[in-house]
Parts: sequence; structure tokens; C-alpha cells
Amino acid sequence: MQLARENATPLYRQIATQLRQEIAEGRFERTGKLPSEAELRERFSVSRVTVRLALNTLAESGLIEQRKGKGTYLIGREVRYELDTLRSFHESLRLQGFDARMSLLTFALRTPPRPIGNMLGHDNACLFLERLHLIGEEPIAVGCSFLPAKLANIPRVEADIVPTYALLNRFSGHSLDRVHVTLGAQTADTRLAHLLQIAENSALLRMERISYFMNNQPAEYSTFFIRPERYRFTLNSHFVSE
Repeated sequence: MQLARENATPLYRQIATQLRQEIAEGRFERTGKLPSEAELRERFSVSRVTVRLALNTLAESGLIEQRKGKGTYLIGREVRYELDTLRSFHESLRLQGFDARMSLLTFALRTPPRPIGNMLGHDNACLFLERLHLIGEEPIAVGCSFLPAKLANIPRVEADIVPTYALLNRFSGHSLDRVHVTLGAQTADTRLAHLLQIAENSALLRMERISYFMNNQPAEYSTFFIRPERYRFTLNSHFVSE
């Protein structure tokens, strides 16, 4: 990789982004050792200070740990999302002990694409929320949700800090009952790559979620674009005798 030395992005951040991408691609064992500081200095033709700033960035985001006298290693702590539990994306991070937060990117009334509108039973505008999910300062996912239009009356500050399921339970007057989740993959376009601090066309996990109220009415349609290097979906099930 050639660093863009005239780019406004500091060199250490460019190096951190490149190493993060290589971790996502599985170039290092999950419990394996990363190249030494000297090797990284030679590879990127930068100073020791620049390399250390890059490694500190990855350490602060929870990807690596620096062991005195032994080198730098991947931590390997995975983020888990339990498919058999009705729980918001943000809340699942918090319950695992991560320093999770959200940043509201879009809060607006929008007409959903026809397939989504048909699914939700809304021909007109819905409240559209787009949020960046972070662990510490590290972006981990972008979530986009179409919600009932009447929720557009909620204060913007609520949408910025309150998870989607909590918003629905608090302001819709109905209780959530079940959820349908579909998993897939796609590559990051320019905007997603910028928001998630990854290279364009990087692989992303894509999670589509439809949640339902107790009366069987669809409550929301959400899509999450997730960086895959530390994320794992789990499902607990039981065998049924025939």
C-alpha cells in the first residue's frame, strides 16, 4: 500500500486503516502476532512515532494488545449478536460490556422503496433513521431503519441516544413480539467505506431485520451494514421430535 502523503488524513490513521483491513481479510491469525514496529516502519517508510500512533489507534479500538517485550497481538474478542433474542443492535453491544454509542446521521420522513413499503403496509412516508454504531471511537456498523411516521414527532435527541426497540416500545403504544432476520454480504460503497473507515469495496455483513408488534403488524424494517472482522452471529435452537 502506498500512503497518500499529501492527503489530509494523517499517515498513522492511513496505516491503522490498512492494518484493520488486513485483519478483516484474515491475514493474521486471530491470536497471532502482528509485524514488529521495525517491520512496519520499513514497510510504510514512516517514523517510529507514526507507527506507534497507528498501533495505539488499533489498541484503543480493542483490536490489538501490545505486550511489553513480546510484540503486538490480536485480542480476538468477538462481538456477538444472538439471533434468537429480541434485542436491539445497540443494546446487544452494551450488554457485552462494550463502550457502545450511536451517532445519528439522518432523521427524516422518507417514502420507503416499494418492496419495503409493501412489507410495512405504509404507502406514504415513514420515519427514516440512519445511525453510525461505534465501540469507543471505532465505527462498527451503519444501521438504517424505517419506522412508523408518527414517531417523527419524537425529539431528535431521543433518536440520537435511544435504541430503535426502545423508541418503538416507548412511543408506539404497542409491544414488540417477534423478529425476522436475514443475513447476507455485500461490498462497501464509497459512503459506507468512509463512515466505517475501511477501504472501498471491502466485504461487509448485511443484516436485514423486520420486527412485529403483538398484533402481527410490522413495526420496523432495518438494514445493518457491519464490519465483519470481529462480529459473529449466534443461534441457539432445540431439536423437535417427529
